[in-house]
Amino acid sequence: MAAHSQPQQPTYDAIVIGAGIQGSFTAYHLAQRHKDTLLLEQFILPHSRGSSHGQSRIIRSAYPQPHYARMMPDSFRLWQRLEDEAGTSLYRQTGLVMLGPAGDPELESCRRSLGASDDLDTTALAQHFPGLQLQPGEVAVWDSTGGVLFADRALRAVQDIFRQHGGTLRDGERVLRIEPGDVVTVTTTAGVYRAPRLIITAGAWTGALVAPLGLRLPLQPLRIDVCYWKEKEPGSPGTDRATPCFIALGLRQAPHSIYGLPALEYPGLMKVCYHHGSPVDPEERDRVPPDAPHPYVGVLSSFISKYLPGLEPQPAVVETCLYTNTPDEDFILDRHPKFSNIIIGAGFSGHGFKLAPVVGKLLCELSLGEEPSHSMAAFTIARFPGVLQPEL
Repeated sequence: MAAHSQPQQPTYDAIVIGAGIQGSFTAYHLAQRHKDTLLLEQFILPHSRGSSHGQSRIIRSAYPQPHYARMMPDSFRLWQRLEDEAGTSLYRQTGLVMLGPAGDPELESCRRSLGASDDLDTTALAQHFPGLQLQPGEVAVWDSTGGVLFADRALRAVQDIFRQHGGTLRDGERVLRIEPGDVVTVTTTAGVYRAPRLIITAGAWTGALVAPLGLRLPLQPLRIDVCYWKEKEPGSPGTDRATPCFIALGLRQAPHSIYGLPALEYPGLMKVCYHHGSPVDPEERDRVPPDAPHPYVGVLSSFISKYLPGLEPQPAVVETCLYTNTPDEDFILDRHPKFSNIIIGAGFSGHGFKLAPVVGKLLCELSLGEEPSHSMAAFTIARFPGVLQPEL
């Protein structure tokens, strides 16, 4: 009797789990390096279950942390390269106003990151952003490079270019099991795949994926209210598509920053959000009752009344998004401490989208055993003690 043949397990040079912006850029860089790459996504694309959906994100050069400020020129260059490859616009340069109390440490760090920064006095602020009102004792800094990334369009573009370079994207496949080894085996709801290197960029689901690999990463998914605010008088100054972005830092009434983008997604509705949210199980995020409280909308309403009086003080639309935060809000970009061919990118803490081209490049370099093109000191797993479980 003939022996039953085992079903063939497709083998790739690399497997990336999670087709959000970070995983998609990782796969893109691997494909650019002529690596046969499989990009897996648990949900049918496009979807709004994770952290990469929506039409807009802020991009900027100003950063309080020097390691991110040093990465931003590379990120701008790589975004431009993707625009050229895709033949579509992915970025609108609007400028960015950073505001806060005079002498605020974060604001001062942002000023230093810009080099020769452009401080805005009352007259200059009124010219750049006529709808924005500073409060006594506050200052504003201008980042001319700041603007809006078209997020949904960018995600489609990077995935399209990945496939044009021979990459394989399989959506609607949830990962069930990861078996470490010289060749890693990944079992999904639809197949079994093998590769000598695995990169995990699964957003809020990363913690559950790496726990069976002996890692307890300190990742906290948060549900964020994404709020859109209507102008009181249509066409009032400061609420049109040419309005700059802004970030407010160090405000006494807002322990976390508040940020805003011009009316791009909904005509006449400016996007203003609080950079914090409520802990959530990512599996339960979309099961919140419609009448559930939004604890941070009050903070935003107070801010709108004082700083953007041309907007109605209650949001016209409230949507949700996921952050996955680390305790220090720095990313995790590192090899598994025991399985060096398993690479983890996680904890982007609500500020990773603009840096995704560089993050993808770094994760690609780590997976290929190369010297990373930027310092990785801020992104190690080892900075969190006790994450490797003793059973390993």
